[in-house]
Amino acid sequence: MTLPLNPAMAATDPPPVMEARRWLQGAIFPADRPLINVSQAAPVDPPPLGLRQALADAALHNDAAHLYGPVLGLPELRAEIAAQWSAAYDGTIDDSQVAITQGCNQAFTAVMSTLAGSGDEVILPTPWYFNHKMWLDMQGVTTVPLPAGPGLIPQAEDAARLITPRTRAIVLVSPNNPGGVEYPAETLAAFRDLARAHDLALIVDETYRDFDARSGRPHDLFTDPDWDDTLIQLYSFSKAYRLTGHRVGAIIASTARLAEVEKFLDTVAICPSQLGQIGALWGMRNLAQWVAGERDEILSRRAAMVSGFAALPDWKLLGCGAYFAYVEHPFDMASDALAKQLVHDASLLMLPGTMFQPPGNPDGRRQLRIAFANVDATGITEMFRRLAAFRP
Repeated sequence: MTLPLNPAMAATDPPPVMEARRWLQGAIFPADRPLINVSQAAPVDPPPLGLRQALADAALHNDAAHLYGPVLGLPELRAEIAAQWSAAYDGTIDDSQVAITQGCNQAFTAVMSTLAGSGDEVILPTPWYFNHKMWLDMQGVTTVPLPAGPGLIPQAEDAARLITPRTRAIVLVSPNNPGGVEYPAETLAAFRDLARAHDLALIVDETYRDFDARSGRPHDLFTDPDWDDTLIQLYSFSKAYRLTGHRVGAIIASTARLAEVEKFLDTVAICPSQLGQIGALWGMRNLAQWVAGERDEILSRRAAMVSGFAALPDWKLLGCGAYFAYVEHPFDMASDALAKQLVHDASLLMLPGTMFQPPGNPDGRRQLRIAFANVDATGITEMFRRLAAFRP
């Protein structure tokens, strides 16, 4: 007897990071060539000591930390985000326009559940963040690819040609995953104007905003007094404060939208992790200087990646920033086969472009994503040594 399986779920690709980890089964890594894992964009170290102490103190002495909390998150954390975001973006954001989620992936699923259902369409620039595509597939929502083009910067005029009566939203990620590029303020404003003209939502995922190489605010979207009629911003605390295991994300949107989001969150999680929220709030109030140091380190690694690929002329660096380098390889083989061979022949684990592009897309066969934030300068140097020596 075979139990039923939702056809939409069956048609959804397996999680790419988990799929890549399975390539390690049976692999042997010599003592002088240990595995360098650049497949997943996640900090490999725990939070700084002060934050861990705050978590421990809350676990021991704050009874409320072990109980259900408000569905949309702790009022103190929502207020802190509203205040800091208003200052950072030179806009006006109220705490009622902030919701806390179990990570940024849940923020996306919650928002998208309020916007689109089976048969609707959502525009995603390619290469896309695979978990966004996976959720749309699970829900029977049609993903409409928007090729990013030169510099991996999507263009609003290209997106305009893809809009149909079934289109519900446009999704942008900046700094980008997987491409690493930082979208110009003018690009985001053009997409905002396009979305507003067609009564669509513009979802901007800024998970990696803390590692943007630019100074000052990255865009002017929140300076618009009517921003919440179109814009929905997503954020994650996982990268800035190394809280990946505590799952804390955020949605900034209209209060009316968050009232609908509350229905989703109450159904799937009831409330976000109390300890995780306490940690995020402590981090926001105490770790600004520490996060600035983390940003400096990431920018240093970014410079090392740019320099390294400049010395590999057969490779093409398509985009680089935040946690990622997105590259075109020089070999006459598909990137998924190449990624598997790199595990065994070079002890390198990275993700193929086929995981970030529509099936059969020729660009995906030539591309790889490298999550360089997971390795230090020594590891980056060794990675380039192995790539230079690799022959398929």
